[in-house]
Amino acid sequence: MARIPYVLVDAFAPTPGAGNRVAIVLDARGMSGEEMRQVAKRLSEPETAFVTERQGNVFAVRFFTPGGEVEFSGHAAVALGLALVRLGLAPEGSERLILHTPAEALPVEVAYEAGEPKKAWVRGPTPRFRDLPPFQVLKEVLEALGSDERYLHRGLPYGVAYTGLWSLFVPLVAPGVVDALEPDMALLAEVSRRLEVATVHAYAPMGPRSFYARDFAPLLGIPEDPVTGSANAALGALLARAGVVPKREGRVHLSIYQGHRLGNPGMVEVEVEYSPTGVPLSVRLGGEAAIVATGEL
Repeated sequence: MARIPYVLVDAFAPTPGAGNRVAIVLDARGMSGEEMRQVAKRLSEPETAFVTERQGNVFAVRFFTPGGEVEFSGHAAVALGLALVRLGLAPEGSERLILHTPAEALPVEVAYEAGEPKKAWVRGPTPRFRDLPPFQVLKEVLEALGSDERYLHRGLPYGVAYTGLWSLFVPLVAPGVVDALEPDMALLAEVSRRLEVATVHAYAPMGPRSFYARDFAPLLGIPEDPVTGSANAALGALLARAGVVPKREGRVHLSIYQGHRLGNPGMVEVEVEYSPTGVPLSVRLGGEAAIVATGEL
């Protein structure tokens, strides 16, 4: 079998050793879905992105977790956008790339600082929402997380939202309460399966436009995801829909901190754009990324 080149990138962090690590297979042309799944398993990172075709600034990609393929991975898309430019696989000076996933085309905007690619912004899938789960189910989720309703933040929304993955969002009163969670993963997986959500995202306020979060995804084979792009994008949409964050000129800009409990601190920037009727229309997520290493399988 031919050698498979890959690169490891830490997303949502300016330096290696923080944020959320992504493996990127730079040339996956001709690989089947099963072969990609096996390669992702061998690389054993939370997410692996496979570049299956490229032409100019347009790239066909697929995303895999240890549990299988996912439609969208925010942190992998941010890492991929910056890595493609830094490694010279995109035209020099590219400010806009297109990532074609099996589901849709995702534009990636690359921001430069002093002539170097500094940050990538990815427009995620259109936000979608489900009906609120019954409060009794939320109490079960809190129990699975190792908490109870005394620590539920009553002024922030709970609910189920989507920007690539369906997630259940649980608002808690303070970052310290979020950090103190000790989930029962078997119980959390059972509740997640029943609610048909990929992740459970616990969050708490830090300021009017900043939040702290932890994300648990036992159904994807990831007990805790260090810094999550898609779930934080959906959180931004949920908060915007509830009207609990300030907006300016039809937009909301949020900063969401995650990964500190695992020793992999990172920060996701989320921008939500409203329609003229006040409905969250689209979500962009952005951040920095650092190349850690390159190698071959």
